[in-house]
Amino acid sequence: MVYIHFIVNPISGKGNHNITNTLLSVYFPSSKYKIKVDYTEYKGHAILLARDAVENGPDCIVACGGDGTISEVAAVMVNLKIPLGIVPVGSGNGLASNLRIPKDVGLAVRMIKNRRESFIDVGKVNNQYFFSNMGIGIDAVIIRKYEENNQRSLYGYIKAALWASLNYKPFDTVVILNGRTLEMRPFMLFVSNSNEMGYNMGLTPDAELNDGLLDLVIVPELNFWEKLYLGYCILTNSSTRFNKASRESIRHIDIELPDKIFLDIQTDGEYHNFRTNKLQVEVIKNGLRVIC
Repeated sequence: MVYIHFIVNPISGKGNHNITNTLLSVYFPSSKYKIKVDYTEYKGHAILLARDAVENGPDCIVACGGDGTISEVAAVMVNLKIPLGIVPVGSGNGLASNLRIPKDVGLAVRMIKNRRESFIDVGKVNNQYFFSNMGIGIDAVIIRKYEENNQRSLYGYIKAALWASLNYKPFDTVVILNGRTLEMRPFMLFVSNSNEMGYNMGLTPDAELNDGLLDLVIVPELNFWEKLYLGYCILTNSSTRFNKASRESIRHIDIELPDKIFLDIQTDGEYHNFRTNKLQVEVIKNGLRVIC
């Protein structure tokens, strides 16, 4: 009997996906499958539920939610033999889109039933895993404002981005990568494993999930009109046209903001405040087994 453990964020997206035992029993008959469904109740809960699920030895753990929920579940499964399934019912769904997992619940569940497995790389910043992207600078401020506004939609993201672009002030930053030490005041420092951030937008269209590399984008200080143009390029998925950004493939990068004590950071579209002013970012090759 195949044991599949589902971890569902009931309020992801518009909160009307209705992923229940009753729905899943249509696809997974009890004669062949053991199905367990847990529901998250707060930010970080999926981590605890995934840890408990791993202890029970499932054949697959399925994260049902947006990039934040998926990231929490996946973080527990790095370097395990248990594959991660994804049912993308969030707002952005960037990682699922890159993996070509359909947003239709029925189609996504059928994909899990077919069990075609692959491996993707995993990003790591200090002790925090990420699977799609991470960023400091305005990127982190946008996510912080986005969460504060509690509007999980493209409109909410644009609103947060406009506020952040008018209020964010860059800080002195020291970056060590590929044997070089760079001093800068970046408007954005973005590291990506995936070619999409969510909402069909991306800063790293050539990024691959299993090439053993992370894609780095550094945007310097910008004037008002340059900020508007950058926003336009991101919204129209044409970020490569913004030629003031520098791009590089990396395996490791060290970042320090000497004038800061704590750092605002986003990983996979979730805001964090790190109690340090130093970051070490690296890639774990083939660190996560996924169904896709």
